[in-house]
Order: sequence, then C-alpha cells, then structure tokens
Amino acid sequence: MARKIEVLGAGCPKCKQAIKIMEMAVQELGIDAVIEKVQDIDEIISRGVVTTPAVAIDGKVVLSGKIPTLDEAKALLSK
Repeated sequence: MARKIEVLGAGCPKCKQAIKIMEMAVQELGIDAVIEKVQDIDEIISRGVVTTPAVAIDGKVVLSGKIPTLDEAKALLSK
C-alpha cells in the first residue's frame, strides 16, 4: 500500500522545495508513495501546524517550519 505524504503550505517557494525534496527521497528509497500538496489554510491550522512548510506522513505531521534536507526526508520515510 502506498504511503501518503502531504506537504502543507500556501505554495510558497519553500513549500515547493519541500515537495521536490520529498519526491527525491521517495525516488531514492524506491518506496511506493503518493505526494500531495495541502494549501487550504483551514486544513493546515486544523492539524496544529503554525509554521510552514510542514510534512505529514500517513496523516501524522512529522516536520514543521522548515525545509527538510534530503537525508532528513529519507530518515522520516524510513521510520
């Protein structure tokens, strides 16, 4: 079953960079995953995210307020 990765943010350059890094991590690890952008501010706030970009994996927010490095992204996906 594919893992669900969500990048939460308003579509700013940092959010776009976070998406690219998560895509690279998925590709390098060779895992089955779907990456989605969540840009609805109400949805982002309802998840308790105050600073973006944020990353959620399988519904759980695992990173907030920064762009992950490729190594961080791979570590998050390996948990």
